[in-house]
Amino acid sequence: MVLRRWEPFQELRQLQGNLNRLWRDLGHGGGEEGNVESWAIPLDVVQQGDNIVVKATVPGVSPEDIDVSIENDVLTIKGQTKEEREHQEGNYLMRERRAGSFYRALRLPDTVDSDNAQPHYKNGVLSITFPKMESKKAKRLQITRGQGSEGHTIEGQTSQEQATSHS
Repeated sequence: MVLRRWEPFQELRQLQGNLNRLWRDLGHGGGEEGNVESWAIPLDVVQQGDNIVVKATVPGVSPEDIDVSIENDVLTIKGQTKEEREHQEGNYLMRERRAGSFYRALRLPDTVDSDNAQPHYKNGVLSITFPKMESKKAKRLQITRGQGSEGHTIEGQTSQEQATSHS
């Protein structure tokens, strides 16, 4: 027997998804199209050097159907996939591919330069690279020893290295 951590919200999301699929399959789906549901796309946010990269997985969606905007330091990614309308005999036994509108909003840190963001789409992954603002990058300070400007400059030493150099 395998012990699993109980995650009540995950179970509620699964229940909601199952009920939405049931309701949709019965022909009572919401939205203008009748069988359209709304869903959130998964995101990864990665720091690469002086850049912040947001990666959104949007398989099967063409770049022209994705709307990316930034307003008040909030990145918004939204769009819609079209449901395949195949004429078939019988009912689905399992249906996991999503169709409908998607929406995701993410507050950006104040250290990024959103005016110079660079979006790129490849193989179903939308990557948006945000460089850090020059004024917000970490700066290296020079430490002087002694009083006033007559001290010696110590550049790049840690406090432990400084202590051993005085001994």
